[in-house]
Amino acid sequence: MLLNDPNRFIAHFDLDAFFVSVEIKKNNALSGIPLLIGGNSDRAVVAACSYEARKFGIHSAMPMKLAKRLCPEAKIISGDMESYSEASNEVTELIAKSVPVYEKASIDEFYIDLTGMDRYFGCAKYVTELRQTIIKEAKLPISFGLSSNKLVSKVATNEAKPNGQLQIPFGNERLFLAPLRVEKLPMVGEQTATLLHQMGVNTIQLLSEIPVHMLHNLMGKRGIELWRRANGIDETPIIPYSEQKSISTENTFESDTIDIRFLETELVRMTEKIAFELRSQQKLTGCVTVKLRYSSFDTVTKQCTLPYTASDHVLLQTVRELFRKLYDKRLLVRLIGVRFSHLVPGNYQISLFDDTEKMISLYQAIDSVKHRFGSSLLMRASGMHGLAQQKPRQEQYLLRLPSNTQASHPLRKT
Repeated sequence: MLLNDPNRFIAHFDLDAFFVSVEIKKNNALSGIPLLIGGNSDRAVVAACSYEARKFGIHSAMPMKLAKRLCPEAKIISGDMESYSEASNEVTELIAKSVPVYEKASIDEFYIDLTGMDRYFGCAKYVTELRQTIIKEAKLPISFGLSSNKLVSKVATNEAKPNGQLQIPFGNERLFLAPLRVEKLPMVGEQTATLLHQMGVNTIQLLSEIPVHMLHNLMGKRGIELWRRANGIDETPIIPYSEQKSISTENTFESDTIDIRFLETELVRMTEKIAFELRSQQKLTGCVTVKLRYSSFDTVTKQCTLPYTASDHVLLQTVRELFRKLYDKRLLVRLIGVRFSHLVPGNYQISLFDDTEKMISLYQAIDSVKHRFGSSLLMRASGMHGLAQQKPRQEQYLLRLPSNTQASHPLRKT
């Protein structure tokens, strides 16, 4: 069994209460009060909340109605994904110019590989100075954990919050994790935690002492990984960050068409499919483009920006509006395409500032089915019409990469 490398130094940086911190940066009067970010209606959910609000038992994804009941004096503001993205990019640039290798795990979370730098600077000193630089220049609170691997560093960051730092020396990984509750171990979700509690396993130390073959019999390969993590073992590499620019799909039809219903059906099907790809990659889009190529080979496009999202119903409305403005009904259409650009890391929930808990559950259920059985199994009824009438000549998904990498790469062909 491979163990942790004593010469490896991995830092995990996490911006504290990121959305809230950005709002306070814009308006300092919001500092120190219970603050909720999300839709104001009772049917909306909490997208983020301040530490002051968390003291009342409020957490993200909680129904707003319940949050307001727990803390009636809380101030509610709608989210601004554009400003959050700008703040994230500012911190990313500060990290990128300061370290050799980093991974952007989400809009507010980073892993940094400092292996080898201890010979010149001292890793703890270096990341401490980097944290102070971010606080000073970005004017946002940020915490970090430093250890020999990603797992322990992430847990250390969570223990250091808010606005703190914590180093776990090599050899102390298991000792550090031991007294913590099992819920604090990444990959232990609600169901796994319930199962472990039923077994009488409440701390990571107890989990680490269970024979690995027993966990394997109980959970399969997941049980082996859980045992390794409970013992502070993790060789997961840093994945160097590369900004994906866009995701798109184009259909060239076997025969040119003026069937508007068919064209709208194709738009629904393509939008739904690449929106699923977007959520699968934990990305949000801030710009939508619709492309048409007529039988004369004349090509036209129209695009618009929108609040960052990965939800089908928002994207479909935008795509339909662009198509209606773009389409010349007198001309035969040869090709139709949809592209999402201005991508930022993030998951579906953080864009749901005005959606309900029911809508979140619906998308989670849809994506679960698609991940398990394939994306073509479940689709909107409005995306079904015409599939048998006209077979697309080709359908290709493209990833637009930065200029220093391959210009385009086929993600999937069907």
